[in-house]
Amino acid sequence: MRLFIAAYLPAEAEQHFAETVGTLAVARPMPEGQSLRLVPAEQWHMTLAFVGEVDDARADDAVEVVQAVPALMPRVRIAGGGRFGRGKFTTLVAKVDGDVAPLGDAVRKLLKRRKLPFDRRPLQPHVTIARPGDRLPQEVLAADLEVLREYQGPQWSVDDVRLMKSVLGPRPAYEVLATARSGE
Repeated sequence: MRLFIAAYLPAEAEQHFAETVGTLAVARPMPEGQSLRLVPAEQWHMTLAFVGEVDDARADDAVEVVQAVPALMPRVRIAGGGRFGRGKFTTLVAKVDGDVAPLGDAVRKLLKRRKLPFDRRPLQPHVTIARPGDRLPQEVLAADLEVLREYQGPQWSVDDVRLMKSVLGPRPAYEVLATARSGE
Protein backbone atom coordinates (compact mmCIF):
# COMPACT_ATOMS: atom_id res chain seq x y z
CA MET A 1 0.00 0.00 0.00
CA ARG A 2 1.08 3.58 -0.64
CA LEU A 3 1.23 5.62 2.59
CA PHE A 4 1.88 9.15 3.80
CA ILE A 5 1.58 11.00 7.11
CA ALA A 6 -0.24 14.31 7.02
CA ALA A 7 -2.02 17.09 8.86
CA TYR A 8 -5.34 18.25 7.42
CA LEU A 9 -6.76 21.76 7.41
CA PRO A 10 -9.46 22.50 9.98
CA ALA A 11 -12.86 23.53 8.58
CA GLU A 12 -12.32 27.29 9.09
CA ALA A 13 -8.98 27.34 7.27
CA GLU A 14 -10.30 25.05 4.52
CA GLN A 15 -13.33 27.28 3.91
CA HIS A 16 -11.25 30.47 3.88
CA PHE A 17 -8.76 28.97 1.43
CA ALA A 18 -11.51 27.48 -0.76
CA GLU A 19 -12.88 30.98 -1.38
CA THR A 20 -9.54 32.04 -2.86
CA VAL A 21 -8.99 28.81 -4.80
CA GLY A 22 -12.46 29.28 -6.32
CA THR A 23 -11.21 32.45 -8.02
CA LEU A 24 -8.27 30.72 -9.74
CA ALA A 25 -8.19 29.59 -13.35
CA VAL A 26 -7.31 26.05 -12.22
CA ALA A 27 -10.71 25.88 -10.48
CA ARG A 28 -12.73 26.66 -13.63
CA PRO A 29 -14.46 23.78 -15.40
CA MET A 30 -12.52 22.47 -18.38
CA PRO A 31 -13.65 20.55 -21.46
CA GLU A 32 -13.61 16.76 -21.22
CA GLY A 33 -10.06 15.41 -21.47
CA GLN A 34 -8.43 18.72 -20.50
CA SER A 35 -8.74 18.45 -16.72
CA LEU A 36 -6.35 20.51 -14.64
CA ARG A 37 -6.71 17.90 -11.86
CA LEU A 38 -7.95 20.19 -9.10
CA VAL A 39 -7.57 18.60 -5.68
CA PRO A 40 -10.94 18.60 -3.86
CA ALA A 41 -10.96 20.71 -0.68
CA GLU A 42 -11.64 17.68 1.53
CA GLN A 43 -8.32 16.21 0.35
CA TRP A 44 -6.19 19.30 1.10
CA HIS A 45 -3.45 18.36 3.51
CA MET A 46 0.11 19.13 4.51
CA THR A 47 2.33 16.07 4.06
CA LEU A 48 4.71 15.58 6.99
CA ALA A 49 6.31 12.46 5.50
CA PHE A 50 5.76 10.55 2.29
CA VAL A 51 6.27 6.90 3.18
CA GLY A 52 5.57 5.37 -0.23
CA GLU A 53 4.94 1.72 -0.98
CA VAL A 54 4.83 -0.47 2.11
CA ASP A 55 3.98 -4.14 2.38
CA ASP A 56 0.55 -4.67 3.98
CA ALA A 57 2.25 -6.57 6.82
CA ARG A 58 4.06 -3.33 7.83
CA ALA A 59 0.88 -1.25 8.17
CA ASP A 60 0.79 -1.80 11.95
CA ASP A 61 4.30 -0.33 12.22
CA ALA A 62 3.12 2.78 10.39
CA VAL A 63 0.08 3.04 12.69
CA GLU A 64 2.40 2.87 15.72
CA VAL A 65 4.49 5.70 14.26
CA VAL A 66 1.44 7.96 14.06
CA GLN A 67 0.31 7.00 17.55
CA ALA A 68 3.76 7.90 18.91
CA VAL A 69 3.92 11.38 17.34
CA PRO A 70 4.57 13.92 20.10
CA ALA A 71 1.96 16.60 20.77
CA LEU A 72 3.97 19.51 19.36
CA MET A 73 0.99 21.42 17.90
CA PRO A 74 2.74 24.00 15.73
CA ARG A 75 0.75 27.11 14.74
CA VAL A 76 0.57 27.30 10.95
CA ARG A 77 -1.32 28.99 8.15
CA ILE A 78 -1.45 28.92 4.40
CA ALA A 79 0.54 31.90 3.21
CA GLY A 80 1.79 32.29 -0.31
CA GLY A 81 2.01 29.89 -3.18
CA GLY A 82 4.21 28.47 -5.86
CA ARG A 83 4.70 25.47 -8.05
CA PHE A 84 6.77 22.36 -8.26
CA GLY A 85 7.97 21.08 -11.60
CA ARG A 86 7.67 22.51 -15.07
CA GLY A 87 5.76 21.74 -18.24
CA LYS A 88 3.58 18.63 -18.03
CA PHE A 89 4.87 18.02 -14.47
CA THR A 90 3.69 21.39 -13.06
CA THR A 91 1.96 21.17 -9.68
CA LEU A 92 0.35 24.28 -8.19
CA VAL A 93 0.78 24.53 -4.40
CA ALA A 94 0.03 26.83 -1.50
CA LYS A 95 2.84 27.30 0.99
CA VAL A 96 2.40 26.63 4.69
CA ASP A 97 3.93 29.15 7.06
CA GLY A 98 4.81 28.16 10.63
CA ASP A 99 7.23 26.02 12.59
CA VAL A 100 6.38 22.65 11.06
CA ALA A 101 9.99 21.38 10.97
CA PRO A 102 10.07 19.93 14.53
CA LEU A 103 6.88 17.95 13.88
CA GLY A 104 8.15 16.73 10.50
CA ASP A 105 11.50 15.78 12.05
CA ALA A 106 9.75 13.85 14.85
CA VAL A 107 7.65 11.90 12.34
CA ARG A 108 10.71 11.05 10.25
CA LYS A 109 12.70 9.89 13.32
CA LEU A 110 9.86 7.57 14.28
CA LEU A 111 9.71 6.16 10.75
CA LYS A 112 13.47 5.59 10.79
CA ARG A 113 13.27 3.76 14.15
CA ARG A 114 10.63 1.44 12.70
CA LYS A 115 12.76 0.93 9.59
CA LEU A 116 9.99 2.23 7.37
CA PRO A 117 10.89 4.01 4.14
CA PHE A 118 10.25 7.73 3.65
CA ASP A 119 11.16 10.49 1.26
CA ARG A 120 14.33 12.02 2.72
CA ARG A 121 14.18 15.27 0.78
CA PRO A 122 13.87 18.36 3.00
CA LEU A 123 10.33 19.06 4.18
CA GLN A 124 8.67 21.81 2.13
CA PRO A 125 5.34 22.40 3.90
CA HIS A 126 2.65 22.94 1.29
CA VAL A 127 -0.89 22.09 0.24
CA THR A 128 -1.32 20.76 -3.31
CA ILE A 129 -4.04 22.63 -5.18
CA ALA A 130 -3.91 21.24 -8.72
CA ARG A 131 -1.80 19.45 -11.25
CA PRO A 132 -2.39 21.53 -14.37
CA GLY A 133 0.71 20.23 -16.10
CA ASP A 134 1.11 22.10 -19.35
CA ARG A 135 -2.66 22.39 -19.99
CA LEU A 136 -2.82 25.99 -18.74
CA PRO A 137 -1.21 28.87 -20.66
CA GLN A 138 1.81 30.30 -18.83
CA GLU A 139 0.24 33.76 -18.43
CA VAL A 140 -2.87 32.21 -16.82
CA LEU A 141 -0.75 30.08 -14.47
CA ALA A 142 1.30 33.20 -13.62
CA ALA A 143 -1.91 35.05 -12.68
CA ASP A 144 -2.97 32.17 -10.39
CA LEU A 145 0.48 32.17 -8.79
CA GLU A 146 0.24 35.91 -8.15
CA VAL A 147 -3.10 35.47 -6.35
CA LEU A 148 -1.59 32.68 -4.23
CA ARG A 149 1.53 34.69 -3.40
CA GLU A 150 -0.71 37.36 -1.85
CA TYR A 151 -2.88 34.93 0.11
CA GLN A 152 -2.69 34.93 3.93
CA GLY A 153 -5.03 32.45 5.62
CA PRO A 154 -6.08 32.15 9.24
CA GLN A 155 -3.71 30.47 11.69
CA TRP A 156 -4.50 27.13 13.24
CA SER A 157 -2.81 24.58 15.49
CA VAL A 158 -1.89 21.23 14.00
CA ASP A 159 -3.67 19.12 16.59
CA ASP A 160 -3.95 15.83 14.73
CA VAL A 161 -1.70 13.79 12.50
CA ARG A 162 -3.04 11.07 10.20
CA LEU A 163 -1.65 8.00 8.51
CA MET A 164 -3.15 8.00 5.04
CA LYS A 165 -3.38 5.37 2.32
CA SER A 166 -3.36 6.67 -1.27
CA VAL A 167 -5.61 4.92 -3.75
CA LEU A 168 -4.24 5.82 -7.17
CA GLY A 169 -6.16 5.95 -10.42
CA PRO A 170 -8.18 8.40 -12.51
CA ARG A 171 -9.90 9.64 -9.33
CA PRO A 172 -7.28 9.41 -6.58
CA ALA A 173 -8.64 8.98 -3.07
CA TYR A 174 -7.23 8.86 0.44
CA GLU A 175 -8.21 6.55 3.28
CA VAL A 176 -7.45 7.33 6.93
CA LEU A 177 -5.70 4.37 8.57
CA ALA A 178 -4.89 6.02 11.92
CA THR A 179 -5.20 9.38 13.63
CA ALA A 180 -3.29 10.77 16.61
CA ARG A 181 -4.74 13.83 18.32
CA SER A 182 -2.79 16.01 20.71
CA GLY A 183 -3.75 15.47 24.31
CA GLU A 184 -4.86 11.85 23.75
